[in-house]
Amino acid sequence: MPTPETLLTFFTLSLLLALSPGPDNLFVLLQSARHGARAGMAVTVGLCIGLVGHTAAVALGLAAVFASSPLAFMVLKYCGAAYLAWLAWQAWHAPVTQADTAARPSDALMDAQALRRMVARGVLMNLTNPKVLMFFLAFLPQFADPARGRLAPQIMALGGVFMLAALLVFGAMACFSGAFGRLLQRSASGQRWLNRLTALVFVGLALRLASLQR
Repeated sequence: MPTPETLLTFFTLSLLLALSPGPDNLFVLLQSARHGARAGMAVTVGLCIGLVGHTAAVALGLAAVFASSPLAFMVLKYCGAAYLAWLAWQAWHAPVTQADTAARPSDALMDAQALRRMVARGVLMNLTNPKVLMFFLAFLPQFADPARGRLAPQIMALGGVFMLAALLVFGAMACFSGAFGRLLQRSASGQRWLNRLTALVFVGLALRLASLQR
């Protein structure tokens, strides 16, 4: 296992990386603003589950195989771009409810099925982004020491620390954005503005991902 000093350094860097602007934290902010803090937390859990997949791929050596395959990289990034485009279409066409009678999914009554959909949305968002896999392939092994035993368990431990940092940062973002979103959702024009903004951001993320180079 990595030393406590290594884990502390890695955790600090992971917090800074989670705070830096990027598709994942922007995704959490938008989903929380539209659907509430609970939905944002569910998306955060989904993103962290996706990180488990990326960490396992690095630990098992699959990420290196993927990195050497231009076809796999292209297929994954276009799947991710298509998914973001679909989310943009959903946001653009989302219905606007009356502020005084709306029973929005962001309320405390949000059911388990809706939360599961949000978790799945976070998982797909993360797993279909090849940039995350490439980043983990370059980042995690730098903190693994062959002198301290097998590399795979060390990489899994580092991935767990990174997920903890992401959970803390994204969870705080979800709470903040959810509170802000409740103010906008009080008016029909605020809902419409937020839906349009979300759609445009998702389109931008889709175009950015589609143009990503290895």
